[in-house]
Amino acid sequence: MSRYTSLYTDEDVSTLVATLLRARGLDVATVPEQATLGKTDIEQLEIAISLGRCIITHNRVDFERLHLRFIESNQAHCGIIIVPQKNAYEVAQRVGILVSALPIENINNQLLYA
Repeated sequence: MSRYTSLYTDEDVSTLVATLLRARGLDVATVPEQATLGKTDIEQLEIAISLGRCIITHNRVDFERLHLRFIESNQAHCGIIIVPQKNAYEVAQRVGILVSALPIENINNQLLYA
């Protein structure tokens, strides 16, 4: 079992990011693979939770709001990583560094910026 958190890329994140993260040995699921294209942000977060995965997104404003909503209502999630919309290699590098630096318990229920 991996010591790294499992990840789920939002549909705004390139599938190349998932490929690059997998090459680093990370466990990544994508929206297309889960057949969840077109779901709302809250639905994507709930899917990530049901899969036990931290969601990666470029959508800062909406996911900051969702995180606050979860905190205020004492709901748990597996983490939200917000990363600027850069090229896939930079996104994967930023996420890979963050995930490898933090134990799973420091990612759960957190809003993180890569």
